[in-house]
Amino acid sequence: MNKNNNGTYLFIALLIGFAGMLYLNGGQLNQAPNITVNTITGEKISIASLRGKPALITFWATDCPGCVKEIPHLKALHADYAAKGVNIIAIAMQHDRPDHVIAMTKDRELPYTIALDPMGEAAKAFGNVRLTPTTFLLTPDSTIAMQKLGVFDEKAMRQQLDELLANS
Repeated sequence: MNKNNNGTYLFIALLIGFAGMLYLNGGQLNQAPNITVNTITGEKISIASLRGKPALITFWATDCPGCVKEIPHLKALHADYAAKGVNIIAIAMQHDRPDHVIAMTKDRELPYTIALDPMGEAAKAFGNVRLTPTTFLLTPDSTIAMQKLGVFDEKAMRQQLDELLANS
C-alpha cells in the first residue's frame, strides 16, 4: 500500500466514525439527552423537566479527589442559584456503591440533588462519560452550553449562569 491509500482509508474510517456518532446521538451532539434519573430519595427526574432554566449536571464519584474538591463550588452555586430556578444534579457513577453515595451526601451535607446511575445509562447517554468529574451546563432549551472534564472554574460558571439567566 502506498501513503495515498493509507490517507484515504484513514479519512474514510473517520468519516464513518463521525456518521456513526451522529446516528447514535440523533444528530444532536449539542443537546442534553432525554433521560430520567433516580435520586437517592427515590424521586425520578427527567432531564426534559429541567427546561426553562439553566441546569448543571455533574458526573461524580465518592472516591474521586476532583469531585470532592468540587463540592464546595457546587454547594455555593446551589446556595446562590437554586432560588433562581437553576437545578444542580450530581449523578454518581455506576461503580459507586449507593450506600457510599448516601453516606457522603449526609456527611458533607450536600444540598443539591444526588442521583444514582447503577446501570451506567445516564453516563452513556451523555456521551459515554467515564471520567469524573465531568460537568455539563445546560441552557434553558437543554442545549449543552459547556462540557468540562475536571474541576470547573466557579467564577466562570457563575458568569455563564448569570448570562443564561439574563437571557431566559
